[in-house]
Amino acid sequence: MSADDTDLLRMGVMGCADIAWRRTLPALTADPAIEVTSIASRSLRRATEFTDRFGGVPLAGYPSLLARDDVDAVYIPLPGRLHAEWVERALEAGKHVLVEKPMTADHAETARLLGLARSRGLVLLENYMFLHHSQHAAVHRLLDTGAIGELRGFSSDFTIPPKPDADIRYRHEVGGGAFLDFGGYPVRAALHFLGPELDVVGAVFRHDGARNVVLSGSVLLATPQGVPAQLTFGMEHSYRTDYELRGSTGRLFLDRAFTPPESFQPVLRIERQDHREEFVLPADHQFANIIRRFADAVLGGGDLRAEEAGTLRQARLIERIQRAAVVVKV
Repeated sequence: MSADDTDLLRMGVMGCADIAWRRTLPALTADPAIEVTSIASRSLRRATEFTDRFGGVPLAGYPSLLARDDVDAVYIPLPGRLHAEWVERALEAGKHVLVEKPMTADHAETARLLGLARSRGLVLLENYMFLHHSQHAAVHRLLDTGAIGELRGFSSDFTIPPKPDADIRYRHEVGGGAFLDFGGYPVRAALHFLGPELDVVGAVFRHDGARNVVLSGSVLLATPQGVPAQLTFGMEHSYRTDYELRGSTGRLFLDRAFTPPESFQPVLRIERQDHREEFVLPADHQFANIIRRFADAVLGGGDLRAEEAGTLRQARLIERIQRAAVVVKV
């Protein structure tokens, strides 16, 4: 039975990543329109740990997941540089795909995979889940009412402390470093608020020569009208996930912009001269929201053209930043 014949979406999970355990699988199993039928890992023991908690059949190896008739769609939380291969293989097997960000490491490959999905009538969605949290719509509404005047600048950070030496982000051929993993969040937020014409002014990357990965960096983007976006990313800092919008009459700041737990009530701050306001926003479940968006697109034929366009703009801008970056060996 395919997803076209039922109102239940049968999903398989390809890879036993931490993000799947902590965030995505709890949201998948809580959605009444989704049944998790199988979970695959390179290790059957690891897959069994996941199915013991979330249900489904444990599988050793990813090809066995794609061969199953009870899998209509696949969630792929594999390391970033493995996405392109397994997205393509899943699409060739006739499966819809929800893939963790980044979809691929370059624009041409991303465009090719989106084209392949369209040609086969399949849904392919990149899991930039933060865009589906209602706090960002609240920010847009305040901007539209002139809460901080005319927009003059944007800044954003996504930084974390160093990870253990064995972490996949330190492996160039698998994880790809901090820029592909963390840098995409502030870039996507800048596109979200400043628009699709953002381009690169400059960038500096700190590069670990021994491991051949980018550890951290800063990026400067700008709109054609000269509104700058100053972005910081990395995995050698204190933990920060925030953005700030600066206007002609004030500034707006949002903390926990990318990773709020579903029970967290965001606090949005606005400052104007000697006046300060705080808005406590409703808690929201961004993982549940994007999963619902994916399921609705598969089961009901929802239109994902806006998401596809955003994915392509992101991939193009990421590629330009990488080409423009001054790389400092450390």
